[in-house]
Amino acid sequence: VQLQASGGGLVQAGGSLRLSCLASGFTLRYYGVGWFRQAPGKEREGVSCLSSSDDETYYADSVKGRFTVSRNNAERMVYLQMDGLKPEDTAIYYCAARIGGTIHLCRQDAYGYWGQGTQVTVSS
Repeated sequence: VQLQASGGGLVQAGGSLRLSCLASGFTLRYYGVGWFRQAPGKEREGVSCLSSSDDETYYADSVKGRFTVSRNNAERMVYLQMDGLKPEDTAIYYCAARIGGTIHLCRQDAYGYWGQGTQVTVSS
């Protein structure tokens, strides 16, 4: 089982980035997926999660209306479109997956498979 996140980078405030996560070694369509982030000096937090059937989503209050999570099971990809980026969005972003299909309140302890993280830096 492997998750590989990409798409991070340096962007000015107000800009956009699209994070991608390639899943391999398992059948993505049976898994709930999520994006989590960890800023310097802070604990890792759930950003957005999506159920296997796309009928259940979670967004942290801080990103609602700005971020959009999506998936393409055929291509084994999970995406996080981030618009209206703010300096406080600066963090390492991780994709994760959990068997069972639900998002389980986007609690990170419910996600057993993790990618390596991609750095997002938003300058003011």
